[in-house]
Amino acid sequence: MRRTTVLRIALSAGLLACATTLGPVQAAAGEAPLTATASRAPASSALVSAMQHDLGLTRRQATTRLAREAAARGIERTARRAAGASYGGSWFDAGSGRLVVAVTEAASRDAVEATGARVTLVEHSGRQLDATMARIDALDAPAGVGGWHVDPRANSVVVDVVSTHKDDNDVRAFVTRARAAGPVTVRQTAGTPRTFAAGTVGGDPYYTGNVRCSIGFSVYGGFVTAGHCAQPGAGVRGWDGSYIGNFQGSSFPDNDYAWVNVGSGWWTVPVVLGWGTVSDQLVRGSGEAPVGASICRSGSTSHWHCGTVLAKNETVNYSQGAVHQMTKTSVCAEPGDSGGSFISGDQAQGVTSGGWGNCSSGGQTWYQPVNEILNRYGLRLHTA
Repeated sequence: MRRTTVLRIALSAGLLACATTLGPVQAAAGEAPLTATASRAPASSALVSAMQHDLGLTRRQATTRLAREAAARGIERTARRAAGASYGGSWFDAGSGRLVVAVTEAASRDAVEATGARVTLVEHSGRQLDATMARIDALDAPAGVGGWHVDPRANSVVVDVVSTHKDDNDVRAFVTRARAAGPVTVRQTAGTPRTFAAGTVGGDPYYTGNVRCSIGFSVYGGFVTAGHCAQPGAGVRGWDGSYIGNFQGSSFPDNDYAWVNVGSGWWTVPVVLGWGTVSDQLVRGSGEAPVGASICRSGSTSHWHCGTVLAKNETVNYSQGAVHQMTKTSVCAEPGDSGGSFISGDQAQGVTSGGWGNCSSGGQTWYQPVNEILNRYGLRLHTA
């Protein structure tokens, strides 16, 4: 049953009112007490419960992981500067709860470790891998190639080949050209990427023409969403059928982002819907989560699901054309979830683009990073 506008007002006001008064998450029976960081809990109790369900963690493990991911997010930029030209990428290691930074020069180890990160030596620098990525981006990919991305843990560019097409001649030819571009690892994937369009609170549905998509995040003056949902100028209706605004900017393929202005009695709030699975989540910033970090998604079809960040800066080969600089996750999604919110803790991450699989059998989903969208259109994220 749809909530009324009155309920939305009360919910948003209540969330904002409690933004500075959240207490520590209580430990489950038999577990030691948990402490909050920065004078507040790293996440709501309901979000911790969702991570327990989707990631197979105990309550204490989920809360500890969120705190450690926040710490890793905080030191990633400093660690990258410390590594300098020898930087080979970084990721969050769930086992140790620390950020791992790859470097090509042992001389960089002490400076990077001083930031609190763990260091591993690799052969190829991030610049070399990015150059390989750029050369592969210039190739025409057949439908049997799902996408490609720089994988710092593999210290190579990983090319994903759809398993049912691995022996196709055009796929084999593409892989051969990709290997000639630089360090490449080929992996098989179970599905072909597709967008999740079917048809301003993150995860809520909106409609444009006969398409249903999902709101990503509120920005001052509107909200961000997926570019494949509509072209600039297209009108947008909200969940109740009333007019919201129009697509002010949209890019797809190459990118998959857009923004919609909000008016006609609608307004923006820094909230992502939990759909009853978790409490609705406040958005407090857009600090980028590292590879390996936990992440959750809200969308108007499959609602709330969690997983982990698998890769960044991936080129996804949709049937409509390649989309660049995407982030891959283990979270499932379904048609209608397009444009919806990806959030890590209380930090906005991106808007749902597409993927393969579904939320019954599983799958993978990509998102367009939110900071790129904000920078492209000169927008400011609405935060609590």
